[in-house]
Amino acid sequence: MPAQFLLNVFIAVLWTLISDEDELKFTTLVMGYLVGICIVFLMHRFFGERFYLSRFFALVKLLFIFNVELFSSTILVLKHILSPKIRIKPGIFKYETDLRGEWEITGLALLLTLTPGSVVIQVTPEGDAVYVHAMDVEESKEMLLRSLGKFERAIMGVTR
Repeated sequence: MPAQFLLNVFIAVLWTLISDEDELKFTTLVMGYLVGICIVFLMHRFFGERFYLSRFFALVKLLFIFNVELFSSTILVLKHILSPKIRIKPGIFKYETDLRGEWEITGLALLLTLTPGSVVIQVTPEGDAVYVHAMDVEESKEMLLRSLGKFERAIMGVTR
C-alpha cells in the first residue's frame, strides 16, 4: 500500500514538473494526483495488493455505519429514559466474533462501547469472543447482534 501511494505522489509531482506552465500551481499538482489515482488503479494488480484508496473508502463506510448505529441506539436509550415507568432487563451475553488481532478486537469493543446502551465487559483470552452488557437484553439484543455484525464486516473491510 505505501508503494502505491508513493507512486501516486511521484506521478503527481512529475505531472506538475512536466506541465507547460510558467509557475507551479497547486491545481496542477491536484490534477496530477487524480491522474495518478487512475494510473495506479489500473496497475494495482501488479503490486499484488488491493488498491490503496479502497481502505480509505472502507474507513469512511465504517464511520458512516457507526454514526447510523449511534443515532439509532441513542433513540432507543432516550425512549427508555423518557418513559414514565422504566421496564428494562439488563443482562450479559457472549458474542463469538470472526475478528482476529488486537486492532480488530479493540476496534469492535470501542465502537460497541461508544454506542449508548451497551458495554463490552471482557474479551476472551483467545480473542474469539466478547462479553457484552446490554441495557435491555430482551428488547435490544437483536439490534446489538445486528450492529455487531455490521461493525465486524466493516472492520474486516478496513483491516483485511
